[in-house]
Amino acid sequence: MNDSRVMKIIRKVMPAVVSIAIAKRLQDLEKELPKELYAGIPGTSSHPAHATRSGADAPATMTIPDELVDAHGMVQVGGGSGFIVDPKGLVMTNKHVVNEPDAEYTVILNDGRTFTAEILTRDPINDVAILKIPAQGLPSLSLGDASHLQLGQSLIAIGNALGVFRNTVSVGIVSGLSRAISAQADPGAAPQEMRGLIQTDAAINPGNSGGPLVDRTGRVVGVNAAIVSGAQEIGFAIPVNAARRDLNDLRKYGRIRRPLLGVRYLMVDDDLKAKMKLSVNYGALVLREDPHNEAVVPGSPAARAGIRELDIILTLDGARLDKDHPIQDYLEDLNVGDEVHLVVLRGERKIPVKLTLTERK
Repeated sequence: MNDSRVMKIIRKVMPAVVSIAIAKRLQDLEKELPKELYAGIPGTSSHPAHATRSGADAPATMTIPDELVDAHGMVQVGGGSGFIVDPKGLVMTNKHVVNEPDAEYTVILNDGRTFTAEILTRDPINDVAILKIPAQGLPSLSLGDASHLQLGQSLIAIGNALGVFRNTVSVGIVSGLSRAISAQADPGAAPQEMRGLIQTDAAINPGNSGGPLVDRTGRVVGVNAAIVSGAQEIGFAIPVNAARRDLNDLRKYGRIRRPLLGVRYLMVDDDLKAKMKLSVNYGALVLREDPHNEAVVPGSPAARAGIRELDIILTLDGARLDKDHPIQDYLEDLNVGDEVHLVVLRGERKIPVKLTLTERK
């Protein structure tokens, strides 16, 4: 894109991009001192100086100056980005930006106005959340279609870089499609598998999390989500199609609805076949993750259909399952109430299974 085109898109998009400030009560922050000191949460800017307030019991080198504590005893612990998707005050961002327990979230509009935000919903699968602020007639962004993206296509990432530098813009291209990564919100959190991501060389800094990734028409094609630590020019965004589905569910049902099959599984490959002496090198092996979780969720569609632990689900609606095409990828395109047909390998016998997906709770 040439300079004039980029500037035109920025003028169009920027009024709908917001900053999200995260604040906690001082007493809650003090209880979480070890976590807050060393957290590198994407979308926040945690500093040792923000760890605890000055006082007789506080470490001399780890104090919060009194001026950082507001009249209500709140301390800002980080910030992220978001964008308005409805003139009536709906704001989209990342789930990890608004995932801090006992925190309060403030949305700062491009014109400087501030509003306390209500979290309407967090996607249980994708790193997406939708907030509501008490405002009307706001500028909003149109959602595009990430399924039409092509390698090399120009993109613009906009956000609140590092929680400090508002209105940060970077330009790049689509570097990869359908990427899968294992990401952590902070060093102590369990890794989350993220699939189907857009890879871009447009700079996505920690504070850009939740901001829009837009195409040459100014339509949102992704939600900026992750970076690779220690790497340059490798950023990832969640395709906007998943976010649009969340928004549609919220408007229609008042919540996000995701279909449930009801199995825990490992995708089979040559290594797992050899390790467990399996007869196939593809499919989803139904297997519990730990002694406290059943391999087949009680009362789920899979349980009612008679699927058992150590079964291998070979196909779903005729599509072969393998490491590059896991069950979750297919569930993303299905809805609550859809009927699906599986082929299950039990021992040496292939069994056809038919079931109806229910809603994930």
